[in-house]
Amino acid sequence: MSETTEPTETARRTDQTTAEPTDGQSEGPTLSGHGGALAVEVARSHGVDTMFTLSGAHVFPMYDGAVKADPPMRLVDVRHEQTAAFAAEATGKLTRTPGLAVLTAGPGVTNGLSAIAQAQFAGSPMVVVGGRAPANRWGSGSLQELDQPPIIAPVSKLARTLHTAADIVPGMDEAFRVAGSPHRGPVFVDVPMDEFFNSAQAPHLEEGGPRGEDPDPEAISTIAELLGRAERPVLILGTDVWADGAEQAALDLVEATGLPAITNGMGRGVVPGGHPQLVTKARGQALGTCDLAIVVGTPLDFRLGYGVFGGKDGAPMASVVHVADSAGQVSGHAELVASVHGDLTAVLDGLRDAVDQLVRRPDWGPWVSGLQETVAAAVARDRLLLDAEADPIHPARIYGELVPRLADDAVVIGDGGDFVSFAGKFVEPKRPGCWLDPGPYGCLGAGLGAAMAARIARPSSQVVLLLGDGAAGFSLMDVDSLVRQDLPVVMVCGNNSAWGLEKGPMQMLYGYDVAADLAPRTRYDEVVKALGGAGETVSDPRQIGAALDRAFASGVPYLVNVITDVEAAYPRATFGI
Repeated sequence: MSETTEPTETARRTDQTTAEPTDGQSEGPTLSGHGGALAVEVARSHGVDTMFTLSGAHVFPMYDGAVKADPPMRLVDVRHEQTAAFAAEATGKLTRTPGLAVLTAGPGVTNGLSAIAQAQFAGSPMVVVGGRAPANRWGSGSLQELDQPPIIAPVSKLARTLHTAADIVPGMDEAFRVAGSPHRGPVFVDVPMDEFFNSAQAPHLEEGGPRGEDPDPEAISTIAELLGRAERPVLILGTDVWADGAEQAALDLVEATGLPAITNGMGRGVVPGGHPQLVTKARGQALGTCDLAIVVGTPLDFRLGYGVFGGKDGAPMASVVHVADSAGQVSGHAELVASVHGDLTAVLDGLRDAVDQLVRRPDWGPWVSGLQETVAAAVARDRLLLDAEADPIHPARIYGELVPRLADDAVVIGDGGDFVSFAGKFVEPKRPGCWLDPGPYGCLGAGLGAAMAARIARPSSQVVLLLGDGAAGFSLMDVDSLVRQDLPVVMVCGNNSAWGLEKGPMQMLYGYDVAADLAPRTRYDEVVKALGGAGETVSDPRQIGAALDRAFASGVPYLVNVITDVEAAYPRATFGI
């Protein structure tokens, strides 16, 4: 059980925060107001302009604080708390400022737990404020009385209760600073209902945001020397390159040195699609035959063979370097020849300069040329699938029509298994910060929240949500939230009437499958129409392009429901274990 507080008189005030002089003290004005108003003021001071929520009385003071703030904070209300939390998580990814979700007590908080866990795995900065049963009734069985921080602590950077109104300003300030500090992630705080209504005063907030540590220059020099001796190096750029604001430094390193690069997660787009040094389409060859792998800003998890590279086609095992934004992110299980942590811009700029100062500059021309030849062959091979006239529709044909219609700044969101795996193969963003996927936690249902976040964060960009039909069932009701709040999004559903990511493997293991089929040809577009959006079902590959054009031109939430071939599964080398 959590620590209890002494009963306090509930002051049901709706006055807002005010700045009062501090008798000439240099530290500036104090903040005063009810707890919800104070919480909103702190969030605004950390760059938050949108609150994602689902209405609940335990957090009414935060709504009052948002409505009466000057200017008001935008409230986006949803139909399921998971969507609010996923929207905050995606906001953190897109803006690199912690997103804010406000969830009512008990089931409101636990409904947001999967999104919090996703943020922890993906390194997404977000703050979740939970309601909490009143302190002056704690222990007597009031509605939704639950000690929430111990539940959330294992999947967050920090989880705590702010027990009094006076704790809200320093506690919320700490929450945002911790969430936004490398390695980034989610922070949870809850506030007793009575204390949210109470008023308090607090000192001013100090300015200045978090930044990474200065990296060890000797470690950078060691990595440069390893590069100088390498014949077949590869650079792998992950999510934290974007999150740490190091995308330009990463591209400068690639272009100055000629290193071939592979990107994953939100590292996609750091080296633009089509760039000659981007060899993601030669991934197997690059990772399997390299002699030095430098992994930056992503964990050495199942997506990267747990940090084991080389050894393919008779090649020796590769040496591995891990570069992380903080000490705790450096791999503890992989065998490393070197590592460095800290501000990733400083690391990458320092590595570029150190390579430039090498006495013997390496020549990776033959290695890079070989990878580029493999990329070209893969592009030609992919063209056959992207143009496929197969009936039922091959999922790749959808991307053959979609990719040419994407603007360079389009935000593409993946929410699915097999269908979104094809997106990872065929969609190569032209700019960083334009790709969202569930990350290593692999959580379905994130898409509608991410779409809301993207439409708000990038109001002039195309926003495309790629849904598997399984994933659609998790959150499609929140199209209602898109419609009510005028947030147009193009949704493309790859509908193969199955849990494709499970159906094939189960057949491989047992020779049969169960619990893997969905209702055939479900009209998810009619669901969207019923909720106030628009859409259509497509079963002819020649009609996909025209349907996408109508979706982009509609100005409303629009779902293109494409009936695809369940037998056209994504070819996998791993099931993530």
